[in-house]
Amino acid sequence: MGEVTPEGRSPLCERLLSVALSAPTSALCETVGGGSIQLSQLLREAELLARDLTSRGLAGERVLIMLDPGIEWARAFLATLLAGAVAVPLPLSAPAVELAYLASDSRPRASFASDSYRERLPRGLEVLATTPRGGDSAACTLPAATCPALILYTSGTTGRPKGALITHQNLFSQTSALCEAWGLSRSDVLLHALPLHHLHGVVVAFLSALTAGASIRMLAKFDADVVLRELDAATVFMAVPTMIQRILDRADALASDEQARCSAAAGALRLVTSGSAALPLRLSERWRKLAGAIPLERYGMTEIGIALSNSLDVRGRKPGFVGSPLATVEIRIVGDDGVDGDGPGELLVGGPSVFAGYFDRPDATRESFRDGWFITGDVAIRDAAGNVRLLGRKSADILKTGGEKVSALEIEEVLREYEPFAEVAVVGVPDAEWGDRVVACVVARAGAEAAAATAPMRAWAKQQLAPYKVPREVLLLPELPKNAMGKVQKGVLVAMLGKRDAASD
Repeated sequence: MGEVTPEGRSPLCERLLSVALSAPTSALCETVGGGSIQLSQLLREAELLARDLTSRGLAGERVLIMLDPGIEWARAFLATLLAGAVAVPLPLSAPAVELAYLASDSRPRASFASDSYRERLPRGLEVLATTPRGGDSAACTLPAATCPALILYTSGTTGRPKGALITHQNLFSQTSALCEAWGLSRSDVLLHALPLHHLHGVVVAFLSALTAGASIRMLAKFDADVVLRELDAATVFMAVPTMIQRILDRADALASDEQARCSAAAGALRLVTSGSAALPLRLSERWRKLAGAIPLERYGMTEIGIALSNSLDVRGRKPGFVGSPLATVEIRIVGDDGVDGDGPGELLVGGPSVFAGYFDRPDATRESFRDGWFITGDVAIRDAAGNVRLLGRKSADILKTGGEKVSALEIEEVLREYEPFAEVAVVGVPDAEWGDRVVACVVARAGAEAAAATAPMRAWAKQQLAPYKVPREVLLLPELPKNAMGKVQKGVLVAMLGKRDAASD
C-alpha cells in the first residue's frame, strides 16, 4: 500500500493499513440495507481512493463529508485521512443556515456528498467520487504525525461553533489508549449507532474499533428497536444517556419473552459505555436490572478526547463517577485559590490526545489553555482512590444562589426521582435578589402536568434538598432543547427564560 514520509509519519495511518493484513475476517456491515465489506477490502479501496485525492492536490486541504453512515462514508473518511487531507464531517440534520456557517468557517476545497445532500452544500464546491477511479494516479504518501487529520465542531452552546483541529498523533494516542483501557480487539463486534460528526461516534467508536481490527455493525441512524434487535450480534455498544433511556423504555414495552431475549443479549455484551453527558443514577440502575451490570461511564470532550474512564472490570465502577485518567492522560484539579488538590476545583487536562487548537482562531486557542493545560470548564472532585466525580460545568452547572454554591447536576439527580417529571434540566437565571435564580426546566409525564408545577415540586423537593438548592420555579416545556448527541442546551434555556423575564418587566 501507500508510501510513507521518512520522518514522523502518521502512526494512525500505519495502524489502519496494517489492519488490512491483520484482520482478514473482520468486516463492516450496514444493519439497515444489509451491505457488508471485509475491513481488508475496505482499506484497500480507501487507499486507492486516497491516491485519487492526492493526484487532485488535496493533501492538507479540508474536505467536507456529508454521507449517510455506512460503507460509502467509511471509505471516503478513511481515504481522506490516508491522503493527508483534513476530514470535516458535517451534521446531516443541520439546517441550511448552520451548514452554510460550517462550510464557510472550514474553507473546504472539496466534498464527499450523496445526491440528497449536495444541494445543501456551497455552490461550486467540487463533489468527489466515493469509489476509486481505477486508472493511474499518484502514489499516496502518508502524512506526518503532526499533520491535521480532522476538524470537529463544538456544540456551540456558548457561542458560534468552533472547529477543533485534531492531528494524526492525537487520533493515534486516543485510539491506542482506548483499545488498551477497554480491551478492544479483533474478536469484538461494535454495534455503532452514534452520529459521525462528533468525537464520540467518529473517533471513540468507529476509529477505535477499526484500529483494533474489530468488526463494526453500523446503523444508518439510532433506532431503539433496531438496537434491541441487533444486540445479539454485538460484543460492544457505545451510547449516550438519551439512547440508553430510549432503549430501556422500548424494552419495557416488549412482551415478556422478548424482554427476556433482550435482557440476555444485553447481559452478554462485553462492554457498554455511556458518555457525552452525565448518566443519571436511575438509568444506570435500570440498565443493571436489564443487563446485570452498570454501563462504563467515561469523560471526554472534543478538544481532549476521552480523558477519564471507569474500570473495564464492572466491580471497579463507581456510579456517578467518570473514573480515573487513561494511561496517557494527566489531570489537575485547581481550586478557586489556584492551588491543586482533590477539589472542588476546575479540571485541567494534558497529554498527547489534547487537540492542536481551534481552526483559524488563535485567540480562542490561547484562552483555552493555562500553562500548557487545557481548561475543561468542568468542576470536579477526586476521591482517595483517584476516581473523579463531575459537579458540573463551571459556566452552566455551578450556580451561586443566595451566597451558596450549588451543583445543577446534583439538583437534577434528585429531581429525576420526582415521579411527575419525565425530563429535567436545572439552570440559573440572573436575579437581583438571588444572584442565580434556580429554575427547573421540565418535560412532564403525560397527565402529570398539574403535579409537575412549581408548588407541588417545591413541597416535595424541600424534603430532599437543602432550602437554597430547591428550585424557585418550574418551567414546563413540551421538550428540552438538545444537540445531536443528546446534550441539553442550557444556554438556550437561559436565553428563553431571560426573554420571558424581560417581557414581563
